[in-house]
Amino acid sequence: MNISERMLKIEHSPIRKFNKYALEAQERGIRIYRLNIGQPDIATPQCFMDAVKDFDDKVIAYSESGGEAVLQKAISKYFAGYGIDFKPDDIMVTNGGSEALSMIFTSILDPGDNVITAEPYYTNYNTFVTAAGGDIVPVTTRAEEGYKADPSFIEKAINDRTRAIICTNPGNPTGRVLSLEDVKTIAEIAKKYDLWMIADEVYREFVFDGNKVTSFGMLPEFSDRVIIVDSISKRFSACGARVGCIASKNPQIMDNVMKIAQGRLSCPTLDQIGAAALYGIDHSYYDEMKNEYESRRDAVYEELSKIPGIVCKKPGGSFYIMAKLPVDNVEDFLMFLLTEFDDNGETVMFSPAEGFYATPGLGKDEIRIAYVLNSDDMRRGAELIRLGMEKYNARR
Repeated sequence: MNISERMLKIEHSPIRKFNKYALEAQERGIRIYRLNIGQPDIATPQCFMDAVKDFDDKVIAYSESGGEAVLQKAISKYFAGYGIDFKPDDIMVTNGGSEALSMIFTSILDPGDNVITAEPYYTNYNTFVTAAGGDIVPVTTRAEEGYKADPSFIEKAINDRTRAIICTNPGNPTGRVLSLEDVKTIAEIAKKYDLWMIADEVYREFVFDGNKVTSFGMLPEFSDRVIIVDSISKRFSACGARVGCIASKNPQIMDNVMKIAQGRLSCPTLDQIGAAALYGIDHSYYDEMKNEYESRRDAVYEELSKIPGIVCKKPGGSFYIMAKLPVDNVEDFLMFLLTEFDDNGETVMFSPAEGFYATPGLGKDEIRIAYVLNSDDMRRGAELIRLGMEKYNARR
């Protein structure tokens, strides 16, 4: 019996593959500061729970394949708050941002087609593009330059099998934030070469240092090719609810993703009811979350900066920070932290960055940290990286 070549090309998650060793360390009584995965520790707003509890239908029936009308209307109103015109019919509710990405790539790619994105990039782009029969063509960015992608390099990467550009803004894993000028420049490239412009904006509000929220949806002149991916997971600390959406004013893409949506029937009804309540939350919530994550960023960045030889620029958004460490192989270093090292019964876990690159050999000395714990815990986690590195390098 055969397994498809597409699936054999897909790797297991680089974010989760060290969980086994973390569990073994915990069984030995070691406390682990988990900085490896984007799972916030902030409480999900109570309105989600209340909306679900207040649901009084006698049957939890299938939702419409495109989503519950109350949620589509709530998302439409949310976008309008940023001056972005998406009608409810322009919005397809999905099982998280992940299903949105899978639907989009399945709808636009044929075998041999490719998608342009800056690397390092969110690892699951590779999963969904490959499963759709396509390839990722990377535009490499560097730690020394704050992972800034030169738009001219994007243009040079385009070939006759390119079908889309995808941007994460704010960035995962880099924390890079695009200005509205950056957004317009990239959209102009997409228009010049008649490409789809896929905008992954699940961290939209997490923009620091007084900068403003930007979105590809703010450019109506490019609305025929812009496809926005969104989610409640990070914004509302509701990762387990698995509610996301595709938003686009292009009727062709919306008609074709609907075919897949109908095939999978619907998204969970109760989670959509809760999500609709979240989108009605007061805007002050976003400011509180932004301030909290900015404080966490500052704490971890300050502590990381104490590591001799580190290359790390302060990110402008999301809740991730990338760093290049003075080691040859961060996976080996992480194994050391989980299997041999502790400081007063504590150690730390991060994501090795090699899996965030398509170019072979890159990322072996880089890590991604998710600053999803409180500021004191983030400082301690970064301190444990420094202390562990001292012992690791001394051993070598």
